[in-house]
Amino acid sequence: MTPPTVRPFAPADQTATRRLILDGLADHFGVLDETLNRDLDDIAATYLERGAVVVVAEEGDALVATGTLIPTEEPGVSRMVRVSVRRDRRGRGLGRVIVAHLVEAARQRGDRRILVETTRDWADAVGLYLACGFVEAGTDATDVHLALDLAPMAPTRGHESCR
Repeated sequence: MTPPTVRPFAPADQTATRRLILDGLADHFGVLDETLNRDLDDIAATYLERGAVVVVAEEGDALVATGTLIPTEEPGVSRMVRVSVRRDRRGRGLGRVIVAHLVEAARQRGDRRILVETTRDWADAVGLYLACGFVEAGTDATDVHLALDLAPMAPTRGHESCR
């Protein structure tokens, strides 16, 4: 099979990207109130216009994965959000491809740290981030908070395993 193509999100990807993310949330939580995810109604306005990096992965004509890197209020720190892989493509390394791409984007813009959070019971997501070099930075009643410190001009510990 041909490796996926990772490219920047384009407005034409709006419907497929929104559906991909919402389907992933529904798969995990069982039921989903789509009105709680208004940020996905206009991805370009919510994320791109605010300096985020949004990428999608395609296999052939199919959009199969996505992820977003948003700047935080703290200079040099970004937050990874909305990483999702289509159900029938999970377990094939696409999550690692997206995470590696976003880590490299953070490095290129000079970030020193990436944060991510997910629910504590989302074992696949937690495992993905740990495999990509993130370390647990804390937990609360429902979430686990992870961080990846980026060494300037050097490979990130664990980042190689995300390729």
